[in-house]
Amino acid sequence: MPYTQPSRKFRRDITKCLFVGLISIPPFANYLVFLLMYLFPRQLLVKHFWTPKQQIDFLDVYHGLRRQSHSEVLTHLRRASTFVSHEKLRRHLTDLCTKVQSGTHPTAQDVLALRDCFSTYPLGFSQLQASQMRALSQAMLLTPYLPPPLLRRRLKSHTIVIHQLDRALAKLGIGQLTAQEVKSACYLRGLNSTHIADDRCRAWLGEWLHISCSLKEPELSLLLHSVVLLSTNYLETRR
Repeated sequence: MPYTQPSRKFRRDITKCLFVGLISIPPFANYLVFLLMYLFPRQLLVKHFWTPKQQIDFLDVYHGLRRQSHSEVLTHLRRASTFVSHEKLRRHLTDLCTKVQSGTHPTAQDVLALRDCFSTYPLGFSQLQASQMRALSQAMLLTPYLPPPLLRRRLKSHTIVIHQLDRALAKLGIGQLTAQEVKSACYLRGLNSTHIADDRCRAWLGEWLHISCSLKEPELSLLLHSVVLLSTNYLETRR
């Protein structure tokens, strides 16, 4: 489907299944496995076995984990603004950070005006510092505990995949998606859509697609940062 990353979800589910299989090998260990699955359903059960309430609760937990990185990502952006050589872009980036940190949701035009800052130093993929990449990995629900070259390669790979999915989704049209598909698409891109009305989710996804489909591959570091910029202050996400 155009709104998910099947390979990433498949690897995560396979990892859970393999772990459960391994701890089930010893005699009578299956009794322990059932107990562990009951006590730790988020960690051991794939999403299909979660109850509707668990799905909402667990998605809130995961979003809480990625929200912990938002302030750090914004702090890195503000620091990086001092190294932007173009005065107008430097001022605009500083203003955008101030706007988001003060609780204002930026427009798509606010974000796209900065595309040149993210294609080269200091915010291009090749120039991101290790601490920036760790914070961005957490915002993407990826483990940040890898060497910087692997973090960089994986972040770029995931962002390119989302960009390709965005182009396919834009051709299909948001109107062709069900309410649940729209919520899933928003959640993948950083928005905790579980508590947001369908029309608001569609509006946010339209903003995201407008930004994504306007960017070229060298500018995709901006799309990665938009996971934070577009989700931090959107409507009911400020709770």
